[in-house]
Amino acid sequence: MTQHEAWMRKALAQARRGWGRTSPNPLVGALVVREAQLVGKGYHERAGEPHAEVHALRDAGEAARGATLYVTLEPCSTSGRTPPCTEAIINAGIRRVVIGCRDPNPAHEGRAMQRLRNAGIEVVCNVLKASCAALNEAFFCWVRHHRPFVILKLAMTLDGKIATAAGESKWITGDKARAHVQHWRQWADAILVGGETMRMDNPSLTVRTPADWPCQPRKLVWTRRNAVGNDLKVCSDPQNMPRCIRPESPQAWRTFMRTLGDEEITALLVEGGGELAAACLRAQVVDKVMFFVAPKILGGRNSRPAVGGANPPSLREAVGLHEMRSRRIGKDLLITGYLSNVHRLD
Repeated sequence: MTQHEAWMRKALAQARRGWGRTSPNPLVGALVVREAQLVGKGYHERAGEPHAEVHALRDAGEAARGATLYVTLEPCSTSGRTPPCTEAIINAGIRRVVIGCRDPNPAHEGRAMQRLRNAGIEVVCNVLKASCAALNEAFFCWVRHHRPFVILKLAMTLDGKIATAAGESKWITGDKARAHVQHWRQWADAILVGGETMRMDNPSLTVRTPADWPCQPRKLVWTRRNAVGNDLKVCSDPQNMPRCIRPESPQAWRTFMRTLGDEEITALLVEGGGELAAACLRAQVVDKVMFFVAPKILGGRNSRPAVGGANPPSLREAVGLHEMRSRRIGKDLLITGYLSNVHRLD
C-alpha cells in the first residue's frame, strides 16, 4: 500500500461517518496531512451543510498552508447549497490535493482538478478509485441516470423459500442478519414492499437502530389498493405515511424510477415479496441483489419462492450476476451481486 492509499483509506473511514445522512449529496471524507502528520479531518455530515473539505480545512487551521489534502471525491467547483470547495482549498494554501475518484456529473467532471492546477496546486487522482466510487454508487447512478440505485433484498431458506404456503416468514434469518438490514435501511431514501408482504408481516419499514435515527426512509407499497389499513405498523408515523404505487409494465417501472429520481430519491431498497421481486427483475430496474440465505430447508411445493412471477420458457431467461461476493452474517450467508442485464457504472 502506498502512502497515498493509506491516507485515502482513512479518508474513506471519515466519509462513512455520514452514512445515510447526506442524501441527495454523496458521502465524502477529507484529511489534511502535513509532514506525514494528520492535522485536520472532516466529513460531509448532511445536505446543505459544509462539505468534507471545509470541515477538514477548518480543523487544520493555519497548519493547512503547504499541506496535502486527501478527499474521496473530486471537490465541487460550482456554487450550490454551499460555496465551491475549490476556492476554499486555494485560499487555505493547500500544496497538493489527492482525490479518490472524479465527479460523476459529466458537466462537472475534471473541472475542479483543472481549477486547482491553474492555481498552481499539484493534483493526484484515482487513488483507491474503485472503493471511493463504490461508496457512492447510489449517488453516481442518480446523477448520471436520474433514477435511484435499486437493491433487492430478500431473506430465504437454502431451498429458496421466503415463507410457508400460509405466509409465515418470521424469522427465516437470525438476529445478526436482521441487524445488518437496519444498516441498509439507513442507506435507503425509500423502501418498497409488496402489499401482501406488508399485510402478512406487518413491517414498520423504518430504521429502528438507532432509535433516534433522523432520516427515516419514505415508504412505498406495491399494491392495487389505493390505501393501506391504518392499523398496520407502516402507518404509525403520520408524518411518513405509505404511498401506494402499482407500475406493471417495464416502461411504467422506468417512468416511476425517473419520478423517484426527480424527488431526490437516490437509493431504493426493495424488500419483497416474491411477486414484487419478479416484477422488478422483469422490468430490469434492479441494480444489485442482497440475498440472505439461512441454513434451513423448508420444502413444500406451495411454500413461497424468493422470486415468483410467470414461469420462464427456458433457462435462457435466467438473469446473470457479476461481481458476486459472499460472507457470513451470524449463522446466515449474505450473497450480493450486480445484475448483468442492467447498466452498471464503472
